[in-house]
Amino acid sequence: MTSPDLRHHGDLDAEPGLLDFAVNVRGDQPPGWLRDRLVAAMDRLGRYPSAGDDLAARRAVADRHRRSPDEVLVLAGAAEGFALLPALRPRLAAVVHPGFTEPEVALRTAGVPVHRVLTTEADGHRLRPDAVPPEADLVVLGNPTNPTSVLHPAEVVRTLARPGRVLVLDEAFADAVPGETASLASADAPGLLVLRSLTKTWALAGLRAGYALGAPSLLTRLATGRPPWPVGTLTLEAVLACCQPEAVAEAEIAATELVAHRKWLVEELSGLPGVAVQQPAAGPFLLLRVPRGPQVRAALRAEGIAVRRCDTFPGLTEDHLRVAVRPPARATALVAALAQALADTAPGPEPDAAPGPEPDAAPEGVADAVDVPAVRPDARAGAGYGAGVGQEAGS
Repeated sequence: MTSPDLRHHGDLDAEPGLLDFAVNVRGDQPPGWLRDRLVAAMDRLGRYPSAGDDLAARRAVADRHRRSPDEVLVLAGAAEGFALLPALRPRLAAVVHPGFTEPEVALRTAGVPVHRVLTTEADGHRLRPDAVPPEADLVVLGNPTNPTSVLHPAEVVRTLARPGRVLVLDEAFADAVPGETASLASADAPGLLVLRSLTKTWALAGLRAGYALGAPSLLTRLATGRPPWPVGTLTLEAVLACCQPEAVAEAEIAATELVAHRKWLVEELSGLPGVAVQQPAAGPFLLLRVPRGPQVRAALRAEGIAVRRCDTFPGLTEDHLRVAVRPPARATALVAALAQALADTAPGPEPDAAPGPEPDAAPEGVADAVDVPAVRPDARAGAGYGAGVGQEAGS
């Protein structure tokens, strides 16, 4: 696999015992009503998931997005949808980065050529459709994009769709945007394949629940090679429950609260010296650029705070960090710890040079001697201040 480490994810940064700002899951556990639904469904675990269970879940998704059930494929999390992409047999895939890295992993592992389309910080990480190779017959884009938190306008995204191309939209965080503005989940466009996740909003990361939306023929191709009973009873029940109108309304309330929490966190973080916050932001996370990123991240970890390293995203550096948006009562700890980490890792003042003997005057008629180069510091691996700070498995 090409560098950076595309298999690194936030759960590797969020070690047990740390206050977790590395993973973008809302809440520590599913809400009570959802847990009750899942507990009740456990009595059916002695039977195989049925076609009727699958149809009920697909109907719920279809009603939520004003589509037909045959345009829905229930998945074991959106990540399964990315793992299935090679079944579409693309000749050239274009993946927009910085973005979720699993699509590229799946495609490269299957031997599919991948062209990276890099957005830039100077341009606000905006999507430039003309940067996508016209010959790419599969394009992958997150909206809002992880980790930049940029929400690309629907009309701009739609220009990437065309006959003969599959446009894969990762909308894992679309339900964290009030009104789901810019979502194409209900749109009709050639080759459009939308992947949605339920694990973030409903704290189901340990269960794996999501779905794909697209033309029936496209979904049939995507599902080629799936094993029998690819999704379990509890996942089907979760999809059915989380697509009910009451659940959708609850998610909308949570998305509105998120806007206020994110605004507070942006203001607090932007006031810290040297911290740049990528704005505007639309997701449940923020992309930061800080000085001395590895040292700052290590200092945060020492204080019990986990943040997501971002040098594993193509186009970003070791000075980029991603932090999940939490309520102010919880996020205050992050702000305080980051302020202290920045202070602790700031370089100290350069010591004054010790006065040396006055140089002898050059003899009359002799030119000044050529300056002797200063001795260079040891440049060997591991030498010098901060060597190895913040490096862990997977670096």
